[in-house]
Amino acid sequence: MAEILGLGVTHFPPLSGPDENMGRILKRALDDPAIPEALRHPEGWPQPMRQEYGNDAGASAAARHREALLAGFRNTRRVLDEFDPDFVVIWGDDQYENFKEDVIPPFCVMAYETMAPKPWEEYRGANVWNEPKDKTFTYKGHPAGAKFIATGMLESGFDVSYAYRPLHHQLGHAFLNTLLFLDYDRKGFPYPVVPFQVNCYGRRVIAQQAGVRGLSEFPLEDQLDPPSPAPWRCFDLGAACARVVETSPWRVALIASSSWSHAFLTRKHYLLYPDVEADRALYNALQASDYAAWRERPLSAIEDSGQQEVLNWMCLMGGMKELGRRPSETSYVESWIFNSNKCFAVYQP
Repeated sequence: MAEILGLGVTHFPPLSGPDENMGRILKRALDDPAIPEALRHPEGWPQPMRQEYGNDAGASAAARHREALLAGFRNTRRVLDEFDPDFVVIWGDDQYENFKEDVIPPFCVMAYETMAPKPWEEYRGANVWNEPKDKTFTYKGHPAGAKFIATGMLESGFDVSYAYRPLHHQLGHAFLNTLLFLDYDRKGFPYPVVPFQVNCYGRRVIAQQAGVRGLSEFPLEDQLDPPSPAPWRCFDLGAACARVVETSPWRVALIASSSWSHAFLTRKHYLLYPDVEADRALYNALQASDYAAWRERPLSAIEDSGQQEVLNWMCLMGGMKELGRRPSETSYVESWIFNSNKCFAVYQP
């Protein structure tokens, strides 16, 4: 009989590097000539941002940020090991990695046999584990589970795509970083993986290549792409996925992976800091199991707040609502200078 564990994590890329590089996204933003002069120095920033930056350009804050994130990941890994799933499903976004101009699916289930990414081949600088550039990680897939989910989704009226092999990239960083960080202490990751892609970046997936762009390069309205799936559609998809998995014979962990609002997507803040107020509101709704507040959040508000990646969590929220779950553990890691706020959540069976 199926058992389902719900988990929420982040895949924050700078966690792979040393503390001194954690603030590189802010530094890059400040170097952009389009930033107003008044915002180029801490004196022009919001007070909490100045405080976090401190007298050491955020060095102390970086160490604290890493400590908080590692506490979240180690706890999540403990819960995952205790549950001992037959496989894990990861809702993650593809940021112009596997899906490019040839096709951008709204949703795609990856029914891969195995995945063998080399995360450091194109990584700039050293990684925090001092692993060599050619280091290969091998992860098992679960084709039977992936095909079961894709079949159930299609039969439920959700026209998801599916894939048996990668297109342009072995494994996008939303999925890969999730696995690397859940195995931060390098004891191995034995659980088969079903990546479930969500087109979170929507209007910026091609126009911005779903990545960091300076204010002077920020795409204009007429340069943008068609939108991502609506938040309510992601929520309902997650609910349908939970219903499908409930009919399976497996123990499955459903994992949402993303940071929440991103500074480099928040135009109203000149791409310097995330929308802390919007993230706090979502976190309060998560803690209260106010699923309506999540499902009813419009895409326009998500885009305005730089919360595009929250659509991964929208899938998890739909699944947990369907199962009647409340979170058993949550933590919120806030930052004004490290690009994004992060959340961890556990929904026990």
